[in-house]
Amino acid sequence: MGVLDLAVLGAYVAGTVWLGLALSRGQSTVKDYFTSSRRAPWGVVMASIVATETSTVTLVSLPGFAFGTDLTFLQLVLGYLVGRVIVTLLFIPGYFRGEYLTAYQVLAERFGDGVGRMAATIFLATRNLADGFRLFATGLVLGAVLLSWPGARATAAALAPGLDPTTTVLLVSVLLLGLITIAYTYLGGMTAVLWTDLMQLSVYVGGSVVAGVVLLDLIPGGWREVVETGSAAGRFRLFDFTWDLDRSYTFWSGLVGGACLTVSTHGTDQLIVQRYLCSRSPGDASKALLWSGAVVLGQFLLFLILGVMLFVYYTGYDPETLATLSSGGALQTDRIFPAFIVTQLPSGIRGLVVASIFAAAMSTLSSSLNASASCTVADFYIPATRHQRSPRHYLAVARRATLVWGLVQILVAFVAIRLSTRIVDEVLGISSFTNGLILGIFLLGLAGYRRQTTAYSGIAVGALVMLGIRLLTDVSWQWYVLIGASTTFLAGWLVDRAREPQSS
Repeated sequence: MGVLDLAVLGAYVAGTVWLGLALSRGQSTVKDYFTSSRRAPWGVVMASIVATETSTVTLVSLPGFAFGTDLTFLQLVLGYLVGRVIVTLLFIPGYFRGEYLTAYQVLAERFGDGVGRMAATIFLATRNLADGFRLFATGLVLGAVLLSWPGARATAAALAPGLDPTTTVLLVSVLLLGLITIAYTYLGGMTAVLWTDLMQLSVYVGGSVVAGVVLLDLIPGGWREVVETGSAAGRFRLFDFTWDLDRSYTFWSGLVGGACLTVSTHGTDQLIVQRYLCSRSPGDASKALLWSGAVVLGQFLLFLILGVMLFVYYTGYDPETLATLSSGGALQTDRIFPAFIVTQLPSGIRGLVVASIFAAAMSTLSSSLNASASCTVADFYIPATRHQRSPRHYLAVARRATLVWGLVQILVAFVAIRLSTRIVDEVLGISSFTNGLILGIFLLGLAGYRRQTTAYSGIAVGALVMLGIRLLTDVSWQWYVLIGASTTFLAGWLVDRAREPQSS
């Protein structure tokens, strides 16, 4: 990283914080802070949905996926498209039938405050745990940038004599990224999150396109060689119609599992639902969600094609680099794209692509902080307040909650530094474990059930079944949401049938 690279990176960070500060004016209520008073244009909401579901892991791992296998990941995206249609039909209209701040207020209205708080608690725990690890993953990138400077290790050793210099730099990197994200989210609330998401989407897509142009120029035969070599190696395979529950990225697990996953994440998870609540109408929210599917398909195809191009380049023209990226004889494909950024991109462009990695991370983390704060205030603090407080008071509490959850994610990232990759993978898999349970409760509510015992019984049985699936079988995580939602709904239905008939 040269001076020009750091200047590009610094300009991106400064622009992000400035935008958060500029958009902080005019906020007087939690409705302003959490939903932009439902005045956000649908195009901005659409961009925010895309940026929120795209993290650093996506930007780094998808090229590695295509490098090592093929394009079959897109089968999962087909399920994403189907799931979006279901969400627009089943869920979005309901979120506009009241003045809701969170998705879980709908559950509280149908099943009681206890069920709403239970769902909000699951969201807060899994979201902040997973995003703390995402912050750690992004800190690895910034840490590599800082360590590339002369004297960085000596400075780190002087700052913390008892720690390994690499660990010290990583701690500083996590802290810097966390504080920057907290700053603009704290100041600008959801309005800042939406507009910075639009900027961050432009940065990481633009950076990826530029990297692709540079990469294609390094391949003597250009696009024709990419197609010929990639096809011969099977890298352009798109469909796998194998019927095997233990196998991920087949047509069936992608279509069915991807649809169920999207219905849960985009229909019942506060991280995405909050964007609908910023829209001017159900029609605008539906338009934003459906168009986001097209953009997600396009960007994922871009990331995967980058992986095929990297395969052609490194296997044909730079095999020595592949040897350096292998550990114990196994190639670590997630390191392919970062290695290309560091070694092959010219100064300035390198800074842009590194900024794009930060953009992908910060868009998800800022959304997570605001969504967590909204749950804290709307699902816990306001219902627990005995006497109505002023709008300014609730706004102050919202900002404090944003700060607290930001610090929690930084602490989780610090802990992640000491954990193995195996534990990281297990923690990130929790979201697939719990999403189905929450979706099952929402489906019970849509079916007309209202008893708290119905909801509690459903989620208890669903959790036990999912625990057994996770510990005792090799079923792919792509089926988790379907299994969790089905067992939760079925158990709740059976418990309700076992009692006296419910009056509507």
